[in-house]
Amino acid sequence: MTIKLLAIGKTDSKALQSLIDEYTKRLGFYIKFELEIIPDIKNSKNLSETQQKQKEGELILNKLNPTDVLILLDEKGKQLDSVAFANYLQKHMNSGIKQLVFVIGGPYGFSEEVYSKAAGKLSLSKMTFSHQMVRLFIVEQLYRGFTILRNEPYHHR
Repeated sequence: MTIKLLAIGKTDSKALQSLIDEYTKRLGFYIKFELEIIPDIKNSKNLSETQQKQKEGELILNKLNPTDVLILLDEKGKQLDSVAFANYLQKHMNSGIKQLVFVIGGPYGFSEEVYSKAAGKLSLSKMTFSHQMVRLFIVEQLYRGFTILRNEPYHHR
């Protein structure tokens, strides 16, 4: 199985990007992982929230294969602790899917078309984080999940 993380817009902070790169590298020891950045919508200031979500949604959906399992990182999604998230990953790996795709949407969330294609929604917290920080958090949690599944010392129970 491959895990792909799709995110809208580049990471501006070199410090955050360095940490994302570090966890991406670590994650590669456990599973094939890809981080794909979808460029920001040009002239988004001239678009309504709905129009921006629509355009971002089209870009997201164009990145998917028909067999991909799409999971949205969404504030209204289900919250899991790290052990439950590890089990969630294991369940998907056991199901025989080729690619599990997590998506971090734009500033206004997702279009209805993206929501309708999604197999699930996860929330990392009830708090609001910048989209750039969410990238680091999900990559770190993926890494943590695999260390839990392998019973390795990174995650202290």
